[in-house]
Amino acid sequence: MIKVVNLTKNIKKNKVLHNVNYNFEGGKIYGLFGKNGSGKTMLLRAISGLIIPTQGEVHINGKQLHQDISFPPSCGVIIENMSLLPQCTGVKNLEILAKIKKIASKEEIINTIERVGLDPTSNLKVGKYSLGMRQRLNIAQAIFEKPDMILLDEPTNAIDDSGVELIYDILQTERNRGAAVIVASHQKEEIAPFCDQILTMQNGELLYDC
Repeated sequence: MIKVVNLTKNIKKNKVLHNVNYNFEGGKIYGLFGKNGSGKTMLLRAISGLIIPTQGEVHINGKQLHQDISFPPSCGVIIENMSLLPQCTGVKNLEILAKIKKIASKEEIINTIERVGLDPTSNLKVGKYSLGMRQRLNIAQAIFEKPDMILLDEPTNAIDDSGVELIYDILQTERNRGAAVIVASHQKEEIAPFCDQILTMQNGELLYDC
């Protein structure tokens, strides 16, 4: 459960989030729709613990961010300019990340690379990847440890139509596993078909859901 309570974030004189309230539950895919600058990315940053709100609270399974915990304990994220090691292969990138929590095995890493449509046997370094391949690897790093929360900002950027369908299938599998999945996009018609709930943001406010 992700509980957002009266969340407000000011940057200088701009109110980028304004009194946002919502409960996100496990086992659902939420589509967060809005134009660029509407507050989608900032809300994902707040939920992931990457920013401290000006007012309000974010609770993860009953624990308050920046008070009880610094970051969600089980969270996969794609938010703007993810860092990948260009001198390493895709598998090696995940192996390095896996050493932090020691959750995912080598077999699970290889399986995840295959799930996103990349070749785990390839020696191609990430620095030589196309934009679409990089985005697939970003998605792999967000899901390979089977997190309870998956927060994705424009996850299908630079991915072709067949890849988009593959990503949607992956997210539905993660939803069925019990994860709370939040997907931000400025294209409502693209994300609506595979979401359980569509939320709309405008000028930092969560306006309605349907």
